[in-house]
Amino acid sequence: MTGSVTSPPAPYASPSWRRRLRRTRRRATAAAQLAAVRAHLRALERVAPAAADRRALDLWCTLPAVPRRQDGRPAGGVVHRVPVPRGGTVAVETWGEGPTVVLVHGWGGWRGQLGAFVAPLVDAGHRVIAVDAPGHGDSDPGYLGPRRGTVMEFVEALEATLERFGPATGLVGHSMGCTVVGQVLAAGATPERVALVAPNHGFEDVVAMFTGLLRLGGRTADHLRASLEEVAGRPMAGFDLAPLGERGVTPPTLVVHDRDDRETPYRVAVELAARWPDTRLVTTQGLGHHRVLASPVTVDAVVAHLVERGPGPGVTPAANTEASGETRR
Repeated sequence: MTGSVTSPPAPYASPSWRRRLRRTRRRATAAAQLAAVRAHLRALERVAPAAADRRALDLWCTLPAVPRRQDGRPAGGVVHRVPVPRGGTVAVETWGEGPTVVLVHGWGGWRGQLGAFVAPLVDAGHRVIAVDAPGHGDSDPGYLGPRRGTVMEFVEALEATLERFGPATGLVGHSMGCTVVGQVLAAGATPERVALVAPNHGFEDVVAMFTGLLRLGGRTADHLRASLEEVAGRPMAGFDLAPLGERGVTPPTLVVHDRDDRETPYRVAVELAARWPDTRLVTTQGLGHHRVLASPVTVDAVVAHLVERGPGPGVTPAANTEASGETRR
């Protein structure tokens, strides 16, 4: 089953020269920092391989700098502090009453990025819960310290939230939050519906991209993979989303992904929609990785999917809805 969704075109606004200058400066600074990190790692690999191993792992666990916190939350949320297994608490915000939908942000994000889903879900009679992972948003630092994190802490934060507030009828994930949703599905969570926005690619691919970006030598790259698997207690492939479709653990699912996403490739969503049964893919254009969260096309599609009751949408794995008219700003 295919269809089309047309959103009203957004007015084009050319960036001012000040914005262009700031963007150019940020890119130049980032390029210089990357060059310095590469040079430092090359030197360590030659004279102190163990130090290179530690530095690579530290860089992997370091959260990205976020220049501005996107916040789409409405007023009226109640913030709770929920303990997590490795110590400290995470911030969990709740709105409304009724069947529970939990929102899960991605790596370096926070709960406010998914705030656009809150009001329409509450208006539809749902309780909405949004959680900040350790080291993110308003949560305490993770066990590795400030501005550090691991995917396992994400998973544990979601599990602690579900244990505290009860099972969810719907789960919404963004980017790495989609992997977190997949992990709780694999562990036995049984939501009625799931929505995945800009799902991230497999961790083997992510590690390969990371090691390639830093130009790590083979020995350091192998040590990094082994260290990550030791921390996680499972192979990197154990975090991949697509294979879950063959395990019978996936409920009716909506996938939303933008063709111009520069952080997670659109092909990931196509593969996911092909391998997960009872799944529909909504494609947007010109929104990238983050602005897709606030798009009316995304919000309307996710809310409609989550509030639908009973059996799944009954579409073929290849079903795809195109959302056109989104203009890059």
